[in-house]
Parts: sequence; structure tokens; C-alpha cells
Amino acid sequence: MLPSSCVIVYNSERSLLKASFTHYSFVPTKIPRKRRLQTLAVAVWSTVIIISVSLFLYLCSIPALWPFIAVYLIWMSWIDKSPEHGTRLSPWFRSLKLWRYFAEYYPASSSDRCFSCKECDLPPDRPYVFGYHPHGQGALATFATEATGFSAAFPGIRPHLLTLTNNFDVPVYREILAALGISSVSKRSCSNILKRGPGEAITIVVGGAAESLSARPGTADLTLRRRLGFIKVAIQHGADLVPVFSFGENDIYQQMANERGTTIYALQKRFQKMFGFTLPLFHGRGLMNYNLGLLPYRRRIVSVIGCPIHIEKCEKPSLEEVTRVQTKYIEELTRIWNTYKDEFAKTRKRELSIID
Repeated sequence: MLPSSCVIVYNSERSLLKASFTHYSFVPTKIPRKRRLQTLAVAVWSTVIIISVSLFLYLCSIPALWPFIAVYLIWMSWIDKSPEHGTRLSPWFRSLKLWRYFAEYYPASSSDRCFSCKECDLPPDRPYVFGYHPHGQGALATFATEATGFSAAFPGIRPHLLTLTNNFDVPVYREILAALGISSVSKRSCSNILKRGPGEAITIVVGGAAESLSARPGTADLTLRRRLGFIKVAIQHGADLVPVFSFGENDIYQQMANERGTTIYALQKRFQKMFGFTLPLFHGRGLMNYNLGLLPYRRRIVSVIGCPIHIEKCEKPSLEEVTRVQTKYIEELTRIWNTYKDEFAKTRKRELSIID
């Protein structure tokens, strides 16, 4: 029996020192090689856009490569449509050991990457729309790699994590995203993938940039109430809705003071409206210290994939129908929280809250 509620656990090793601007805790010289590789994997992914742009600019500095670069740019801009079709997913690339180190950073052991709650199955006889909450790193490890054993747990389901369309305008970086099965979050992309039929699945980080502004350790404030687009897409294609709650996502970074009503918060919201994303002011740890840097803290992340909500296909759903399905979706998401919060959110400061 396959579980429809699969808990992907990045099991805790030990508590790290609390971040502080006045006291630095440096990384010991004697660290196991595996832990160094885990940190390196996360550091590489955190800077992959910078690495991709730097590599491309370096190649542009070689005149002999200019004809090939010109062809690549033409192909990237006007010919390649894979970001809106999810057609270049590479099982080999998704299974690289690099991604295992990435997932284990949070961390995980092979024995508890995935254990079953045995609530229902996710049969590959229909398409799926996974709604991921809250915004965070677990979505990459779970749906864009095989580090947590997704394909083994749900054989026959082909997952596509969705991201901003602008990410595919970055040379080299777009090829990495495509190989991971990551596609554009545009409406056309969702439709192109789901209409391919049974077994196809898209994962949408529902709260997006707006939700990241509310992310703070010990909290679970979700931007969901007015997000109806992903539900409408599911109804239009007859795709079952699957809520996913990832415990611990908000604990891996410490966000600067930017509460609602502050000038910083207002500026970030304006930036989001102009560019489609925002830049939260946060800090984590560094490569050589545990207190300050841009790397996430080593905190446990547990992604719970809930029971599917069966959807009847309707090409033109009414607002009432969309709202009805959203209510069922929120009920299932709340059930996940209430079921696992005492196990995976012991240090929570408050309960699950849908703020927008």
C-alpha cells in the first residue's frame, strides 16, 4: 500500500547556538566530511544563480564561443518552450548525490526520509496539484529531487515544482531548473502539464513572495485566503488537490524586524508589486560560523503530504464552487497541522494562522 500522507523528515542532529550579533560561534576545525559536504551542497544551491551568471559571462569573454553563445541565446529566447511544458526533467540529474547532501543538511537519515501515515494512496490514474505551505527549502528537496524518495513513495507520479517565469531568463540556471523538472508557474504552464493526463503533477508554493515576509521562527502564518488561482486550475483539469505542510520551514532563517505597518514592510510590498517577488531581510549562518550569514540554520524540516481532495472537472467553475473547494482544502491543511504539531512543532509560539 502506498501512503497518500507521506512525512518526509529531515531528522534533528543537535541544536545549534542561537544567532547573535554580539557573540560569534565559529565552526570547529574537526567536522565530519559528510557534514562539510552537506554545508557545501546548500552553499552551492544558495549561490547557484550567481555561479550561473558568472560562468556565462566568463564564456562570453572567449571570442571563439560567440557564435555558439548567439545560437544559445536565440534558442533560449524564442525556440525552447520546455519551461512551459516541463519536458526536460532528468531522473539522473534529480538523483545526484548532491541533492541527498542538500536534504541531509536539515538534516535527514536514510531510515526516516519517508515514513507512512497510511491514510490514503496517491494512485497515478489522475493528475495532481500539490499546494505547498509555507514558502521554503523543503519544496526543492521533496518535489524537485529524489533526495527524499518521492518517486519510490509515489510511483507513476511525475512531479513538477513551479517557479517564477523570470528565473528562466537566466542563462545556464534555466538548464538546471529544467533538468530538475521545475517549470514556470504561469497559467499556460500549469495547463500544458496537467492536460497531459494521469500521473502528471504540479507543485505550487501558494503563499509565494508575500508569505515569505511573514516567516518567523515558531510561527505558521500562511497567505492563502485570497489565493484561488491554483484551485481553479485544479478544477479546470480535474486534478486532485493535495495540501502539503512543511514543519520547520520558518525556523531556518531569522528575519529582521519588518512587522506589518513598518516602513521596511511597506517598501518590501511595493518592491513585490513592481517585480513580482520580494527580498526579505533575513540572516542565517555562515560557512565558518554559526551566527551570521546567508546560509540557513540546520533545523529539522518535516514535509507532510496530506490526503488528496477529489476534484470533478469543470472548465468554467463558478466562484461558489472554487470557494467550496478552498474550504475543504483549508480544512485538510488544518487537520495536518493539528495532527503533527505536537511532534514536529514543539517550539511553536502560536498556532496555524491564515493571514491573507
